[in-house]
Amino acid sequence: MPLPALQNARYPMPAAHYCHPMTFEASLGESVRTLQALSTIRPAIDAAGRLILDTLRHDRKLLICGNGGSAAEAGHFSTELVGRYQKNRAALPALALSADGSLLTCIGNDYGYEHVFSRQIAGLAHPGDLVVGLTSSGNSANILSALHEAKNQGLKSIAFLGRGGGKAKGLATVDLIIPSESGAACQEAHLFLIHHFCELIDAEFA
Repeated sequence: MPLPALQNARYPMPAAHYCHPMTFEASLGESVRTLQALSTIRPAIDAAGRLILDTLRHDRKLLICGNGGSAAEAGHFSTELVGRYQKNRAALPALALSADGSLLTCIGNDYGYEHVFSRQIAGLAHPGDLVVGLTSSGNSANILSALHEAKNQGLKSIAFLGRGGGKAKGLATVDLIIPSESGAACQEAHLFLIHHFCELIDAEFA
């Protein structure tokens, strides 16, 4: 089967997918450049940190969502809060909205996959909660829907984005737009920021 036939008509693979893989040195260089470039979005990073800490100080929870690798990072973030990062402290409230397979398939089957997160926000969020969405492209339909639902409920939100921000740019209270066109490097930077926020949380609550 020729490679183009593997494309999904709704979500076509980028042309770069068919290029030869990057060398180790090139991949490392891209990752390092991306992490170093985070200093250019420092005001947004600091604003996101303040939002997270303020939410937790008021005993409200984080509702975190993403797809694929970003779903794994959402789960990673929530476990660092409910469990721990590096220091022993009280458990903190956070939910990864990708964690319940039965619920995801129920909503996806009955309402459409674009609603798998927004429907949970509609049912689980309370005033003062914080919605956190991760999408390296900025174009995931269910993350866009989640950010719209947050806005409809008057909730603050943080969007971990990349590649210019995509359609999600401007929808969240704070945009963390990673300055890279590499989806992999964006996800690596997202994880770095998650750990940075966990450091702030440990410093505040441990």
